[in-house]
Amino acid sequence: MAPGYRLGQGGRMETEQTSQARTVTTGGSTVQEWTRELAESTGSPGGGAGAGLMLAIAASLTSMVAGYTEAQEQEQEQAEPAHESPVDTIRSRARALRETALRLADADADASNAFGAAFRLGKGEERTRAIREASLAAARSSADLGRRAIEAIDDLAWLAEHGNPALISDVVVGLGALRAALAGARTNVSFDLGSLRSTGLTLPEIHDAEPELWSAVGDLDRALARIDALTARSDGRAAPTDAAGQP
Repeated sequence: MAPGYRLGQGGRMETEQTSQARTVTTGGSTVQEWTRELAESTGSPGGGAGAGLMLAIAASLTSMVAGYTEAQEQEQEQAEPAHESPVDTIRSRARALRETALRLADADADASNAFGAAFRLGKGEERTRAIREASLAAARSSADLGRRAIEAIDDLAWLAEHGNPALISDVVVGLGALRAALAGARTNVSFDLGSLRSTGLTLPEIHDAEPELWSAVGDLDRALARIDALTARSDGRAAPTDAAGQP
């Protein structure tokens, strides 16, 4: 490893910069600035913040497809009787989720700073307490993100079935972004719970102490399976060349 870098006992890469306040936020930085900071070996922003950004992308695509679907429905209603549609509600939820996801991305970056700082403390009761608090805070942050990602599946599923068919490829891209958010949340919750072993706990003891966070990992596993099934059902319409085979 390069001088000044080390692998923290929690498994995360640490540098002197990790403890510094982050200089970028999703609301106050350009995409260029934010991704440049993500590319640095500081850990803040890191993978959890990246998962938040992927959730924001999924929400943005959901809103976009819902908007095109709403326009299509308005054209059809000029020739047909009006019918009830959830598209307005879907678009409203997606716009709110985009904002929430970006806030969660920034919150995770803050949690990463606290996580790294805890592992840099000297051995003792203070370090053990700091690791426990930081690990649980990080796990809860990722679990919150994951819960919101799970709730977003239904809206993309509806659009895959009833949305403007010209936008099916965008739905599949949205499903891919949502899958990345779910996978990131699932892995980070599990990793952060596992980090509690640094405080002397065993995995069975962590399971008993934090049953809700532990069960969140299973919920996210099931959500990933649902996303994969939805993508598989939609892919034939989104990528028709696969069905045609090679010439």
